[in-house]
Amino acid sequence: MNEILVLYYSRFGATEALAREVCLGIDTVTAATSRLRTVPALSALTATPDIEPPEKGPPYVVAKDLHECGGLVMGSPTRFGNMAAPLKHFIDSTGTEWAKGTLNSKPAGVFTSTSTLHGGQETTLLTMALPLLHHGMFLVGIPFTESALSSTRTGGSPYGASHVTWNRDADCLSDEERKVARALGTRIASLAVKLS
Repeated sequence: MNEILVLYYSRFGATEALAREVCLGIDTVTAATSRLRTVPALSALTATPDIEPPEKGPPYVVAKDLHECGGLVMGSPTRFGNMAAPLKHFIDSTGTEWAKGTLNSKPAGVFTSTSTLHGGQETTLLTMALPLLHHGMFLVGIPFTESALSSTRTGGSPYGASHVTWNRDADCLSDEERKVARALGTRIASLAVKLS
């Protein structure tokens, strides 16, 4: 069974909602299953991770998750056109896994959320992809054969799944956003199965 790690940081729930849709897409693939993980928030003053385990939701990611996964889908809200600091903090701590080639030749994808249209979604997706390329991963996007990319009036991009909150509840994804997120999960899981 190929476990695909879906790793995210979410402050208000929008990115977590996308992560759960990516998991649904992964879980449609025979011989694949999703493993949902998050990262701890960082204190703005001390820049050290909160170490208390989460009271609810998925557990925090550990290095073992990277070793055991057959692929990785990573998501973050946009912070000035880049991933949020808690996720970047975790990625910056993976030098040992980079040196060992732990993620080398595994498929990867990215997803993000913003509160506004033109809020930096595509730059966030691209900057999240950079460390995954350094890890030797195969970056997977979403082709325009996914019809939701052409019909969406909210989130969705060939670079990865996305969500625009607007004035909606943070976890209220549009139908197109759900379809694109699930398509991303399905594509990565299918490739992981083929590569194994």
